[in-house]
Amino acid sequence: MMEKTTGFIAEFKKFIARGNVLDMAVGVIVGGAFKTIADSLVNDIIMPIISLATGNISFSEMTWVVGDNLTVIPYGNFFAAVLNFLITAFAIFCLVKAINHFYKKKETASAPPPAPSSETALLTEIRDLLKEQRK
Repeated sequence: MMEKTTGFIAEFKKFIARGNVLDMAVGVIVGGAFKTIADSLVNDIIMPIISLATGNISFSEMTWVVGDNLTVIPYGNFFAAVLNFLITAFAIFCLVKAINHFYKKKETASAPPPAPSSETALLTEIRDLLKEQRK
């Protein structure tokens, strides 16, 4: 039973030490920090501007009352979340685009065709000599 635990732990250590897992962990941490920045941008800068344009109505107050006034759908928070998502997605898109541009592989010229074998070269020379004799 001890061997299975040791084997499992060793396998987990090998998995966690991979470069891709570490890169992913860094990405998650940076993404979480960026989400805080995007939330602040939406909640503290963009939403107040939109609120001014809508007559000082905050998005949390934007609701849709259905039928008998008992059913209320608060759509304002949804719009704020969608806007936050779009800003985050755009920033990630720009970041990935910049990284791809930075690591863009230089297009390599196509390799020249391989040199003909000695037999093919000899046969080509014979053919050319026979053409010259016919003239």
